[in-house]
Amino acid sequence: MSGALIGFAGGVLGIGGGLLAIPLLGLVLNMDQQAAQGTALIMVLPAVLMTVRKYNQKARINFRAAAAGAAGSIVFTWIGAQIALGIDPALLRRVYAIFVLCIALFYFYQSRRSGQAGKPQKPRRAVEDFHKGWFALIGTIAGLAGGIFGVGGSVLVVPILTTVFRLTQTGAQALALTMVIPGTFVALFAYAAHGQADWVVGVPMALGSIFFVPYGVRLAYALPEPRLKLAFACMLLVIMVLLLIKA
Repeated sequence: MSGALIGFAGGVLGIGGGLLAIPLLGLVLNMDQQAAQGTALIMVLPAVLMTVRKYNQKARINFRAAAAGAAGSIVFTWIGAQIALGIDPALLRRVYAIFVLCIALFYFYQSRRSGQAGKPQKPRRAVEDFHKGWFALIGTIAGLAGGIFGVGGSVLVVPILTTVFRLTQTGAQALALTMVIPGTFVALFAYAAHGQADWVVGVPMALGSIFFVPYGVRLAYALPEPRLKLAFACMLLVIMVLLLIKA
């Protein structure tokens, strides 16, 4: 049941549900931060693959740009994972909470700004307007964040894609998730190799999540963009509170 709810949330918000799974695994099963991150990756990988498939059915993803981002993410995901595996679990949890808080505050600001009536909005742009090298650079940022936090690389780069590159919220979520897929494999391998992934817990969560991802993606496209950003921010604040309770 928890996997299904997390999968639905991941489909709506384009985060694969991993950000929500990590604090829940810490609270409910009393896992250390690294073990929670590694176990969440088991659930995240198939959910992300399903989410990307559904996003691509709604609007075609530029896979060349995503491949450039993936190329940049692979090495830095491994580096980030090695950093995380060497950090004290309590410290890593607090750093994670700060990371989530910063992203949440940004989205609260964005949802308020884009929801203001009568305020002119800058026109949206397409992925094809930019050189692929920019997406390779973004991929390195996503990879480092994803390696350190287990998941979250896509959450970090979505604000960059929506503000700097002016992509739509759903378009940014789809592209970001696509470019972190190879890095997610790398992160899962790194955490599992250090014994920080519980397959007995992760596999049932993965099975539950993939069935509800399509419903989450459908809702993401139905919501107005300001509401989608507000939902994103609220979810991140919930995650931060759960992390601090465990800390």
